[in-house]
Amino acid sequence: MLDATLKSQLKTYLERVTQPIEIVASLDDGAKSRELHDLLVEIAGLSNLITFSADGTDARRPSFSLNRPGADLNGNGISLRFAGIPMGHEFTSLVLALLQVGGHPSKASAEVIEQIQALEGEFTFETYFSLSCQNCPDVVQALNLMAVLNPNVRHVAIDGALFQAEVESRKIMAVPSIYLNGEIFGQGRMGLEEILAKIDTSAGARQAEKINAKDAFDVLVVGGGPAGAAAAIYAARKGIRTGVAAERFGGQVLDTLAIENFISVQETEGPKLATALEEHVKQYDVDIMNLQRGEALIPANDGGLHEVRLAGGASLKAKTVILATGARWREMNVPGEQEYRARGVAYCPHCDGPLFKGKRVAVIGGGNSGVEAAIDLAGIVAQVTLIEFDSQLRADAVLQRKLHSLPNVKVITSALTTEVLGNGEKVTGLRYKDRSTDEQHELALEGIFVQIGLLPNTDWLKGTVELSSRGEIMVDAKGQTSIPGVFAAGDVTTVPYKQIVIAVGEGAKASLAAFDHLIRTSAPA
Repeated sequence: MLDATLKSQLKTYLERVTQPIEIVASLDDGAKSRELHDLLVEIAGLSNLITFSADGTDARRPSFSLNRPGADLNGNGISLRFAGIPMGHEFTSLVLALLQVGGHPSKASAEVIEQIQALEGEFTFETYFSLSCQNCPDVVQALNLMAVLNPNVRHVAIDGALFQAEVESRKIMAVPSIYLNGEIFGQGRMGLEEILAKIDTSAGARQAEKINAKDAFDVLVVGGGPAGAAAAIYAARKGIRTGVAAERFGGQVLDTLAIENFISVQETEGPKLATALEEHVKQYDVDIMNLQRGEALIPANDGGLHEVRLAGGASLKAKTVILATGARWREMNVPGEQEYRARGVAYCPHCDGPLFKGKRVAVIGGGNSGVEAAIDLAGIVAQVTLIEFDSQLRADAVLQRKLHSLPNVKVITSALTTEVLGNGEKVTGLRYKDRSTDEQHELALEGIFVQIGLLPNTDWLKGTVELSSRGEIMVDAKGQTSIPGVFAAGDVTTVPYKQIVIAVGEGAKASLAAFDHLIRTSAPA
């Protein structure tokens, strides 16, 4: 299954293994079991410390566990399993699991490792993923690491496309979907720290106490996307005290699949770029505070310190603040949308598309994102109906030509979606109004993918800084907001063309402007 290049790379990685690993597979006579068998035999052949057995008795087939031989006898058992064939985005999860079970240390901080090892109770996690989901590996890798470090934690990662009966039974319509002890735990991207915060109930209070004790920053960046990362790097390089408070480092980039227009990087994926941004920031003396969402900005009085209050109850103070909180998916705001969110209403076609194999779906939005989503979905689902509010599609001509060449795609223009329909458990269709005739129509569907743009994350700033009619932060050529000493950058501002490369430049500019402000306001009379 592995080509020569991938096999060579994997062999090099496996040289870091220091403890024996036992791969135990549970297989049947199906083609996927044969495929998994061949993959695992190849992997076992790359290291003398790895053995393979097909004697597994797990009910999910094909599946396999990664064990340390004899570990159960001394109470240090590892319960880590893949149900399916972890290729695609999950191949990295498999490699990391092999390394960690084989004794190679994790890159997680000592504080996080200690927190995992101290967890008490019984935690049985099940994660449903799809091989095309770029959000799923973070969840799978986090829970795998927890299973390696704490015998009270068990984890199985399940390919939803391969175990359709389970998906249907549990009514799973979005990935990643995470179950804890048989009950739904979460959906969507979740990092290690976020998972720990949900199960370690005292962690939030401990974190708030630590944050409250921090000294004031010279520059405090709120947001960890491309703009926030660039701002932090440029500030830190000036040798001033720099902090970053981010709800999730990487921001909207984490939800982006292919990136082909970031100058000097011919092609990459959002999660990879987000990881690179964070690693670059960590090269400098920057205090990164993850899982921290801004709740209020209290401007400085008479040359004092600005204060940012966080949702977790803590607050931070700084001489200057750079707001880089980015944007989020725009919702339709119609009846039924929230009720059926993750039960047929989705926002990421790359992640959730495989769960709608052979079904009928609609894509809402005729811009580039909507048309690209319809093209991608057409190769998976039975029928795609693209619904556009305007009288014509707004996507690039080359994308429109591709779209119209597909036999299972229908385009409806001048249409206003008015309601998401369902049976109480999942989506069954949608209702829309023909804007030319005012007639109401219904479509029978199993899924709806919303692709109608972004909304700036500025709800917490209303009444504090000047916002545009669209809710964006008003900034001048230097990124200065209406409050002296408070700057803004990236998708959250009025700067046009929401692009990663523009956000990076705007973050650097705002940081330089903040430094200039510090020089001028701290200069002696």
